Amino acid sequence: MAGRTGVGTTAGVAAARPLADFRADRRLLMLIAMALLIGTGGAFAAWLLLKLIALTSNLVWFGRWSDASVSLAHAARTPWMVAAPVLGGLVIGLIARFGSEKIRGHGIPEAIEAILIGGSRMSPKVAVLKPISSAISIGTGGPFGAEGPIIMTGGAIGSLFAQFFHLSAAERKTLLVAGAAAGMTAIFGTPVAAVLLAVELLLFEWRPRSFIPVAAGAIAAVCWRPLLLGSGPLFPFSADPALPWWGLSAAAALGVAVGLLSGMLTKLLYAIEDLFEHLPIHWMWWPALGGLAVGLGGLVEPRALGVGYDVIGDLLTGHLLVAGVLAILLVKATIWLISLSSGTSGGVLAPLLILGGALGWLIGLGFPGQPGFWALLGMAAMLGGTMRAPLTGAIFAVELTGDVRMLPPLLAATAAAYAVTVLLLKRSILTEKIARRGQHITREYAVDPYELTRISEVMVRDVDVMDAELSIPDAVTALAAGRHRIYPVVDRAGRPVGLVSRSDALRWAMEGGHESERLTDRVSDAALTIAHPDHVVAHAADLMLATGQGRIPVTDPISGVLVGLITRKDLLQVRAASTRDEGHREAYFTPHRHRIA
Repeated sequence: MAGRTGVGTTAGVAAARPLADFRADRRLLMLIAMALLIGTGGAFAAWLLLKLIALTSNLVWFGRWSDASVSLAHAARTPWMVAAPVLGGLVIGLIARFGSEKIRGHGIPEAIEAILIGGSRMSPKVAVLKPISSAISIGTGGPFGAEGPIIMTGGAIGSLFAQFFHLSAAERKTLLVAGAAAGMTAIFGTPVAAVLLAVELLLFEWRPRSFIPVAAGAIAAVCWRPLLLGSGPLFPFSADPALPWWGLSAAAALGVAVGLLSGMLTKLLYAIEDLFEHLPIHWMWWPALGGLAVGLGGLVEPRALGVGYDVIGDLLTGHLLVAGVLAILLVKATIWLISLSSGTSGGVLAPLLILGGALGWLIGLGFPGQPGFWALLGMAAMLGGTMRAPLTGAIFAVELTGDVRMLPPLLAATAAAYAVTVLLLKRSILTEKIARRGQHITREYAVDPYELTRISEVMVRDVDVMDAELSIPDAVTALAAGRHRIYPVVDRAGRPVGLVSRSDALRWAMEGGHESERLTDRVSDAALTIAHPDHVVAHAADLMLATGQGRIPVTDPISGVLVGLITRKDLLQVRAASTRDEGHREAYFTPHRHRIA
């Protein structure tokens, strides 16, 4: 019909949102089942990566075919110590140039980018080339950990698995992150910290539909871990956390110091990366230059090479000298910054643990208790501050060592480091790279005000309407003289039957021949989109998006009588109120308000 203005019923356009704490349906069970399979794949991928790293390390440094873990502290200080990392960097450059450029870096920013920009779709090349390139990088002396690459590899496994099924981007994201959490769990044996890392870094939400499958993936990985990599904490350690009355203040002070170091490392990393960008050679050669710095650093302190899990263990148990810890801190920081800036492949968690642990160990010499206790606080604080994941840092340290008694000082240290880094730097070491590619990321989670506000709180209650029995000529005259562009049309009982606009009036005037018709003849047969006062504002926004309609009549759910109108401007008022509440400051208990008579 020519004058039709309706655009569909509420049920047909967008079902009203259920007023419940959480939104989850039966598809959650399907995602859990998929996450269990992906968690298994992530655990075996982690086992394979560790074996590849060990095999490469043994071949390169000791000339033997073995997949047993080995420390590079015993590698000979010969010209080969410089040549091996250079050759490894050259191979990685070739893989990145002719295989996939996404293998460059430590993996977590790439996973974040795939989630936020790529619809959680990752390529098979990444799943294959990332662990291979990381094994070469770390095995030839690169000062990296295995966790970043396995997070990306596990994420690729989850993403590839999801792409075989008809899933939404949000569901693919859930399975990608489940694979990432499974990989981290398998490497470190820290399922709770892996899930927290997923929440704080990768999911960008806290919902049952994502949290539960991710937890299922981590649980699946930790079930496989005793068979593949052994059981128990990775670094068994116990210290007496009975601190003096000022002990938590000391832990927070340590966190501040680590936070300052974290901020400096982040700044230096991207400053050095900028220097690489100005080199007059192709980026394919940069990892070889980074390898040169690694080799020269190895000549000074061989223990700074490789993953360094043995160094972490020694920092915790205190079997080190001050000069040795200072050398590890300076050399590890230098070669890690240069090699990571060069675009090679490797993770950041293990280096951060070593750097934070070394600083904590040195500072702890002036505090009561074992230096290893303060080293653990430094590790957690460095992780929490640099990655902006304070809960992950605290729980990660507990799961690594198996000593839950240290949670209070760990929380004090990680929260202090987190406070320092968020005040000093706008972005973390993970998100700065993404920002430099033109993508903005916010990591502050809050309840959506559109999900919290009811339509009755913002709707226009005094609504100008037009009678359905009005003749078309009178309606054209009224629309031309009216102050609104669109009006609801109501019947004698006050129930809306449609909408009429000035464009309708213009069309009717140009067509002519409508003198005997009434508004009800033009709009009463059209389906109308409506909302109810108790619906949340987000539902009205959904209706507007689905229909292109900028005004939604609001009716009484029982009688159907028009009680209000909600417009796009009203939606903006919700945003304005939220912003106002965030910035408005007022003291309620002041001498001027509460004077004693």
